[in-house]
Amino acid sequence: MLTCAADRIWEEVAYVAYYLHWTFESILDLEHPVRQRMITEIGRIHTQLAEQTQ
Repeated sequence: MLTCAADRIWEEVAYVAYYLHWTFESILDLEHPVRQRMITEIGRIHTQLAEQTQ
């Protein structure tokens, strides 16, 4: 059974992979704070693009 932390890592990897098309290994190689920052920035960009299309 996966722990909450492992579930969260899978979510983070899937999110970055979906938007940036990076490999699983490349994303896991990122330090956690860097991966978190990437997620924040991807979310910000996604929100900006969504607002522009309205």
